[in-house]
Amino acid sequence: MNDDFQRKVRGAAVAGWRTVLVAAAVLLLQWVAYLFVMSSRPALVLSLWGSDGWLEVHNLWLLSTVVLKAFVFILAVLCLWLTLWAKQLGKGRGA
Repeated sequence: MNDDFQRKVRGAAVAGWRTVLVAAAVLLLQWVAYLFVMSSRPALVLSLWGSDGWLEVHNLWLLSTVVLKAFVFILAVLCLWLTLWAKQLGKGRGA
C-alpha cells in the first residue's frame, strides 16, 4: 500500500513540475509578446483590447503577468513539497 501511495505522490510531483515548466514557457512567450507590442504599439491591439490608451494596456498586461507569476510560484512550492514528501515516503520504505 505504501509503495503504491509513494508512486502516486511522486507521479503527482513529476506532473506538477512539468506544468511549472509549461507555465514558465508561457511566461517567456508573453514577455516576448509584451516587448514586441509595447515597442511597436500597433493600432490593432487597441481595437482588439477595447482600450482607449496604451497606459491601460500596459497596466493590465503587467497586472496579469504578476498574477500568473504568483500562481506559478505557488504551484512550484506545492511541487517542491510533493517532491520532498515522496522522498520521505521512499526513505520510510527502506527501513
